[in-house]
Amino acid sequence: MTTQKTLFLAWQDPQSHSWFPIGRLTFDGARYKFVYIKGVKEAQQKCSFSPLSSFPDLEKVYTSTHLFSVFSNRLMSRSRPDYAKFLQWLNISDNEADPLAILARSAGKRETDNLGVFPCPEPDAGGQYQLHFFAHGLRYLPESTIERINKLEPEEKLLLVHEFQNPHDSQALSLNTEDNHMVGYCPRYLRSEVFELFKKDPSSVDLRVERVNLPPTPFQFRLLCRITALCNQDFRPFSGEEYQPLIKEDVATV
Repeated sequence: MTTQKTLFLAWQDPQSHSWFPIGRLTFDGARYKFVYIKGVKEAQQKCSFSPLSSFPDLEKVYTSTHLFSVFSNRLMSRSRPDYAKFLQWLNISDNEADPLAILARSAGKRETDNLGVFPCPEPDAGGQYQLHFFAHGLRYLPESTIERINKLEPEEKLLLVHEFQNPHDSQALSLNTEDNHMVGYCPRYLRSEVFELFKKDPSSVDLRVERVNLPPTPFQFRLLCRITALCNQDFRPFSGEEYQPLIKEDVATV
């Protein structure tokens, strides 16, 4: 039995730099499906978001037996000589490297647009959710901090700190070592889920270093982290109103 895989598509406003979840991609093993979600309405109201050219109608469900170009164009070609190294950065083995797994780990960010992707994790048999992400904001950190990042060890514990006095982002969650070095930021798409978990039980969230990719690896792939959360049965990540589809999914267009 094939488990359905889910990715969310996010859009960043080029003026305010705010991120909005705008769509959901699912794959059931045979068919891909894309639908806009309710977060797109906030993006329209606050930042004048326009529908993507690949998905021009907000109120249609798009299906295909092939991965939509909006997503496939974010994948590195297997023929590239640095493909094997890229999988090492992501800490994914070649037999695990299906397109959605790569997009989920890499975030699918391109310099030519303002889109990114992130996964919706599923709980394991013990009720634990696990999610990998690359630390954000490294390009703005001082050289001394980058040197500390280069010395991090796999499985080293990291702490999440709410920077409520951050003048640029009062919701920022920084990543900190146990010896008080700030080594990056939690992605914005994770923050509401992390805050929700902290409110219920801070001890249920465990953040670790998964892998450090040394220079000259680009900053966006430098520090790979893993967050594990033991959740109550009533908690489902990314299940809030903004992640719900705009329309019923029983009508589709190819």
